[in-house]
Amino acid sequence: MKNYSNNAPVKQVTLDGMMTICQYENGMHSADFECCEDVNMEPFCTRCKVQCMRDGNVYITELPKRGRNKALYREENCSLTLGHNQRYYFVFSLPEQQINELPSQLVRQANAVAHKVMMDLLLDY
Repeated sequence: MKNYSNNAPVKQVTLDGMMTICQYENGMHSADFECCEDVNMEPFCTRCKVQCMRDGNVYITELPKRGRNKALYREENCSLTLGHNQRYYFVFSLPEQQINELPSQLVRQANAVAHKVMMDLLLDY
């Protein structure tokens, strides 16, 4: 087993079995492993990176959990967050059925968030 992260494995299990790898008409891939041994493992589900090599070797590495940014300010359809990269993100979403309300709601809620930011900046001085 190749270890691509800096962490050494705490637990490692080697299993014998058969893997079926296929590609569908839409271009998507699938890999199924069927174990031929009688084992009792803790089940898990995770996001991962899968590399299938030319020689048939398959390497699966769990991806790190996505870091979530905590909202600094929130309105009914938007939020302002400070990302881990020290950039501010303003996110606004509205159902497609309310497209006629989008301009007014966007302006109203963006102004409300901007007012909150301005008030906090004034309080800091």
